[in-house]
Amino acid sequence: MSIQTGQKAPDFTLYNTDKEQVTLSGQKGKNVVLLFFPFAFTGTCTKELCSTRDNLSVYQGLNASVYGISVDSPHSLKRFKEDLDLNFPLLSDFNKDVSNAYDTIYDTFSLGLKGVSKRSAFVIDKEGTIRYAEVLENATEIPNFDAIQSCLESLN
Repeated sequence: MSIQTGQKAPDFTLYNTDKEQVTLSGQKGKNVVLLFFPFAFTGTCTKELCSTRDNLSVYQGLNASVYGISVDSPHSLKRFKEDLDLNFPLLSDFNKDVSNAYDTIYDTFSLGLKGVSKRSAFVIDKEGTIRYAEVLENATEIPNFDAIQSCLESLN
């Protein structure tokens, strides 16, 4: 069942690139942007996350924390974050639990790979309710950042 706006966001705990646990419910009181992406070190993912890096002050000004999530290992994500000089946390959903909970996973991706996160964006408000949901079937597209920012503006 797909995630709908207005419903409670599924809670989760994932490891970041410093091997620290991050729990969604621990972010209460702040708006949260979750950006699921297929793989580190790929062209569209690099473009998406660099755009987010370059505009992080916009999200911070809207009282939002941003997290990138993929099924890559914490070790791969750490190198990816370092190489791109990303200024926001990347979380490893290596076991695919969160991607499945948010219904943002391909049955079969490129090269026949299974269990890869779809490029997706979710805005979760200060109370843990989903206010924006965008799941892209085409991995070469990027989320609508203008719509994400407009959603965040409406929450402040």
